[in-house]
Amino acid sequence: MEWLCTGLRWSAAGPSVVWHHPRHGERLSPLSPGRRLGFAIGSSNESARHCVGVRRGGRRTPCPTGATVPAAAVSAQCAECARLDRSRSVAADTMADDPRPYDVYLAWFAPGLVKVGITAAERGGVRLLEQAALSYAPLGRGPLMAARRAEAVLGVALSVPDRFPYAAKRAARCPVPPAGLRTAELAALHARACAVPGLPESLSVRAFAPVHHDEVFHLEGIRSRAGAAVPAAGRVVAGRVTAVAGPDVYLEGEDRLVVVDVRRLAGWELGAVGDGAGMTVEVEWGEEPAGEPPVLF
Repeated sequence: MEWLCTGLRWSAAGPSVVWHHPRHGERLSPLSPGRRLGFAIGSSNESARHCVGVRRGGRRTPCPTGATVPAAAVSAQCAECARLDRSRSVAADTMADDPRPYDVYLAWFAPGLVKVGITAAERGGVRLLEQAALSYAPLGRGPLMAARRAEAVLGVALSVPDRFPYAAKRAARCPVPPAGLRTAELAALHARACAVPGLPESLSVRAFAPVHHDEVFHLEGIRSRAGAAVPAAGRVVAGRVTAVAGPDVYLEGEDRLVVVDVRRLAGWELGAVGDGAGMTVEVEWGEEPAGEPPVLF
């Protein structure tokens, strides 16, 4: 097996495509604005998409069976690896003994599209970058179970959910609403949240300090929705990076803007193509590929 794409990773340095090789380990390809990307998916029409295994503690464990996964699936894990992944997961409530402090936050995606969530404090705002939040405001910090309790109480009190269909986020982000509008809506919700009774005493409430991702995502030049690339064996993805939000990379081709959900590239072997290569993947203009269930965060 050659270099396998395992997805997109955000860090304080920005977004990168992640690669894994059985012998050479892991490599990162930064996705800086203006960079040209070009790669062929698989080596032939018979190429398969493989399970990426489980990444835990900064190390990746390959899928023990080398299972294949459907080309159209959002997740690049087989059922067994997905179960293992969730067996020690805060999101799946199977890691209640985590001693790390957690942050509670309000994440803003569009007018009326705001969620409450939690993330390990040591991750800073990386979780919000992964979710493609245009803006967010920290609410408080405390032990995991206190943060979980606050998340549940605030969700009910503020009538905000803890997740949205991903298609709603993508559809709402272009054009990007003004930062002033985001700040005002977050400020009103933050004030309401601070007044909610029943928050855990061990949660340290934080003053309102909104964070905007305009300078990180570079979405300001995108005024209309882009078509979504549909990865398939033997097809080519090519173009210049215009913006990156969450798992989505916006590529400017010869005559169109295409968004590539890197979650759907994970599990494929991607080969290099020449600078003159053009986009040959199918592009869909609906909110989600037909027959695909909504992806929740």
